[in-house]
Amino acid sequence: QVQLVEPGGGLVQPGGSLRLSCAASEFTLPYYCMGWLRQAPGKEREGVSCISRDDGDTYYADSVRGRFTISRDNAKNTVYLQMNNLKREDTAVYYCAAYYSDHAPLRGDQDYWGQGIQVTVSS
Repeated sequence: QVQLVEPGGGLVQPGGSLRLSCAASEFTLPYYCMGWLRQAPGKEREGVSCISRDDGDTYYADSVRGRFTISRDNAKNTVYLQMNNLKREDTAVYYCAAYYSDHAPLRGDQDYWGQGIQVTVSS
């Protein structure tokens, strides 16, 4: 079972911060990395970030690099996304996702779960 947990709600002012958590217990498919993708109204789905299962390599979309940080707690089988300096264009529904390719994983095959978490950046 994969759970996406985002405590504290999803409304934040520009420049603010939020943290997303994804608990991926009992996920057995041979994914390469786990993280998030997002979809904003009227836009295509976008891979945001992931962290590889074996080596902890991290990947970021250009739009979030330097502002978002992904990390993992292997003991809890949980991945975290710290989102800082949020911008209005970060407004989207965020989904916990698994990526399968080790080459440009955010652009490759992916699976995601649930209804996602709404993140709204607005003043």
